[in-house]
Amino acid sequence: MKIKNDFKYMVLTNKQKFNKKYGFKLNEGHSKQEISKLTGISMRILNQVAERAGGAYVNNPSSVRNIKGVKGGRGQKMSMNAWKFSRIYSFAMGGKTQKTSDSDLWKKHLKSKKQ
Repeated sequence: MKIKNDFKYMVLTNKQKFNKKYGFKLNEGHSKQEISKLTGISMRILNQVAERAGGAYVNNPSSVRNIKGVKGGRGQKMSMNAWKFSRIYSFAMGGKTQKTSDSDLWKKHLKSKKQ
C-alpha cells in the first residue's frame, strides 16, 4: 500500500498498515494483547509467531533486516523484540509470513474462527 506524502510515495510497513486500518497514528506501537484483541488472533498463536521469529533471529541472522529495513544490508540489525513484532504485524496484516513460514498457524487461526 502506498500513500501520498508531500508529493512523494512511501511504502507502508505492516505496522503502519495495522495502525491505519485500526485508526491509530502511523508509528504507534502495540502490545501482543492489543493486537490479539483488535484482530481476533489468539494470544497463543501470536506467541508462537513471536517464538518462531526469535528462532529465526538467532539461527538465520542473514534474514534479519537492519534498522533501515534492508535485508542482509550493512549496519545495525533490528533488535530481537523489534523483529518479533515485525513478524507479528506481518502475520496479522496478511504479509509474507502468513503465507510462508507461519502458514500453519494462520490455518489454525482460521479453523478456530469457524468454531
